[in-house]
Amino acid sequence: MGLLGYLALTVVNGSIMLYQRHELIVVSPSFTPSQKLYIYGIPWYWYALLAFFDVQGNYLFNSAYYFTSITSVALLDCCTVAWVILFTWTFLGTKYSLRQLLGTAVCVLGLCLVVLSDAGIGGGGGSNPLLGDLLVTGGTIFFALSNVGEEFIVKKNGCLEVLAMLGLFGMFFSVIEIAIYERENLEAVTWSAELMLTFVGYTVAFLMYYSLTPLILQTSGSTLFNLSLLTTDMWAVVIRIFFYQQQVEWLYYVSFAVVGVGLLIYSKTEKNPNLSQEPENGIPNSQYQPIHEQGQSGW
Repeated sequence: MGLLGYLALTVVNGSIMLYQRHELIVVSPSFTPSQKLYIYGIPWYWYALLAFFDVQGNYLFNSAYYFTSITSVALLDCCTVAWVILFTWTFLGTKYSLRQLLGTAVCVLGLCLVVLSDAGIGGGGGSNPLLGDLLVTGGTIFFALSNVGEEFIVKKNGCLEVLAMLGLFGMFFSVIEIAIYERENLEAVTWSAELMLTFVGYTVAFLMYYSLTPLILQTSGSTLFNLSLLTTDMWAVVIRIFFYQQQVEWLYYVSFAVVGVGLLIYSKTEKNPNLSQEPENGIPNSQYQPIHEQGQSGW
């Protein structure tokens, strides 16, 4: 399904870029062959790395649904916040207050209750809940790397370019992974109108989600973005109860409450650290200003 989503990103945003006549390739005789392909000053391999992280995150998350419940996936997704804080502090020099770190620690404590439930104390769901939890945790690391990298790039080059390049390279890596891991499953699929509508719905949701993500990253940063995604847990529980007719164990409610408390602790002092504080490495925040003012559309 991810392949269709990346294809949609490429077609929609690539078409807009061509329509606006953006200069996509800058070639200079003084560059070495590996330096010739640049998109507004960002080397192509950074976009490729960003897409690789994103594709791996999507693959691990989608694989986790085979082994664990939708509730576990949604709650463990909160772990992305902790990774984002670690990566923004390490790579972007973002500073966080003790209250924010305490709030994150409380959220992680709530996630531990999910793992405890899936280990058998609360019953969990799925054929192999612990394996599913490990896949989700790995996916959160890749998504955190993707979010932090995307935040850095959109604050330099704008949203349109990132979406087009993410779609292009994401499509490339998706084709490779399908050929290696999913070819037999794809050949065994029995196509129907209902299944095709499912693919269309997923693609539309994928396009909408990825189109809005860089706007939020550009204005608020990856930490606040991932904190905002915690509200999806509520909908996951509702869907599991009313659509799948499944029971939700009591530890899920406790976990959700603990994560909510951690979110309140964090958001009480949450500001955009990239705009309000100087990074630890001493580099001013002007590093995020667009480096190609002329011809930029802002989108």
